[in-house]
Amino acid sequence: MNPESFQHLDKVIHEKSRMAIVSMLAASAELSFTELRDALGMTDGNVTTHIRTLQKAGYVAVAKSFQDKRPLTTCTLTAAGRKAFGEYVGLLEGIVKSAKQSEKKSKPAKASKSRRKKSNDNTNFALQSQRA
Repeated sequence: MNPESFQHLDKVIHEKSRMAIVSMLAASAELSFTELRDALGMTDGNVTTHIRTLQKAGYVAVAKSFQDKRPLTTCTLTAAGRKAFGEYVGLLEGIVKSAKQSEKKSKPAKASKSRRKKSNDNTNFALQSQRA
């Protein structure tokens, strides 16, 4: 496995809360702030901070509007965000594949099981009785 691969992971996406946000947005056209917050079990402040970081990186677009006279904040993954997420997932898949290949190479070959003749229960009982 090439340890340098880890250096290429996008640090903006790699943080677990941001990865969760980006993953959810990759699976939906858009999600409201409330949907993200509730699904991830995060506080308003936490979600806001992570969305700002993703927004500054150009990965997430935020739109503010009103729905039924109430403010509504929606988030979408930008084209750059989709591309970055795809590259991130591809790199992770490569790391996992490489690790699995290394694991296969380092495992010793399985030893063949020695075959014992099955003994008859009566024979075992008879042998044990003779010894006693």
